[in-house]
Amino acid sequence: MKIAIVGAGIIGVTTAWELVADGHEVTVFERRGAAAEEASFANAGVVAPGYVTPWAAPGMRGKVLRSLLSTHGAIKLRWPISARDVRWMSRWQKACKLETYLANRSRMQRLAFYSRTRLHEITEARELSYERSDGYLVLLRSKREQKLVQPGLDVLREAGTNFREVDANEARRIEPALSTDTDLAGAIHLPDDEVANCRQFALLLKWEAEALGAQFHFNCDIAPLSRSAPTSLSLAAGSPALPFDAVVVCAGLASARLLRPLGLRIPLTPVYGHSISANIREPLNAPQSAVMDERHKVAISRLGQRVRVAGSAELGGSLDTMNPAALQTLYKVLQDWFPGAATLQSGVQQWKGARPMLPDGPPVLGASGVTGIWLNLGHGSSGWALSCGSARVLADLVGGRRPEIDLEGLGVERLMLA
Repeated sequence: MKIAIVGAGIIGVTTAWELVADGHEVTVFERRGAAAEEASFANAGVVAPGYVTPWAAPGMRGKVLRSLLSTHGAIKLRWPISARDVRWMSRWQKACKLETYLANRSRMQRLAFYSRTRLHEITEARELSYERSDGYLVLLRSKREQKLVQPGLDVLREAGTNFREVDANEARRIEPALSTDTDLAGAIHLPDDEVANCRQFALLLKWEAEALGAQFHFNCDIAPLSRSAPTSLSLAAGSPALPFDAVVVCAGLASARLLRPLGLRIPLTPVYGHSISANIREPLNAPQSAVMDERHKVAISRLGQRVRVAGSAELGGSLDTMNPAALQTLYKVLQDWFPGAATLQSGVQQWKGARPMLPDGPPVLGASGVTGIWLNLGHGSSGWALSCGSARVLADLVGGRRPEIDLEGLGVERLMLA
């Protein structure tokens, strides 16, 4: 089939790869000047399937309120709050019910474990070399945090995740550079999880897709799809329509605008995150792989000769305005655990990205209900962890094959019924 993909983030690139590898004629349109320029650009890079869970969870509303009152809280509201954000929060609260949470958690983790397997298969088959390292350590600063994390460990056990509870001494043997000046009660070690450079992988896979015949067109802002000819694409600035047999929408936040004329109301909203990336000053003072500060929900990742610190979740505000308080928290957590690891006087990359999130958690995969229009969107903060599996599932569906995992609850009908 002749297939168009709208969006060249990690979701669009992996989808292009899977479809062109299946023998389809693939053309990708991206509004930015290169692949992986938005939410895929400078994220934490952590691939930890057991920790892929919905935001919408029992007790989450209380956690959000406590976080709002904390100086270094992980979740913040910023002004202005749009009507879209308010509608999203209303649907999010409804999805916090236990039964809904358990179903959505199962869906996300099923896809996440499958995606990690697919990531490894692609990496091995194509002999891709990118910044990555094995292991993930969740740091617990106090006995109280050790107690609070126990329900989460039950989730990991149910998911079949390989992990160990370790004391502070063992945690420092796993990550020798951890500061002894910061209180550490213990940690959760996940040896099968990893950190990997999302954007590097996306660029490498784009080149592999191009070698098989996929075409990528950048600086192409696609106009909203037409109800009369939904599989014909034209530029927002005006251009002749190009016809395709199918269109896959992977355009992140822009997906809602593209799909609205087709009668599809996709409740996406941006949840902003920040990161800083800095060159390693002394390798012995830097992490070996990735750690997560459980209290502040901040990840510190080793990416080659750089350290990346990523965290915060902000609803409202704008992409163009950095939040100094969020950046301050990232610097604080890096200093707490790995003082002297990075060169912070110059050359630090500060980044803010918009995660395209649905209120209940899981992405939407598969047929849209409009002939020829397919969806692969709404992955939120788990886009990197879910990308390779989502792309393989979508390619199987487009090709009329039964995917390897159960897709119950991942279709667009979930949103239409909510």
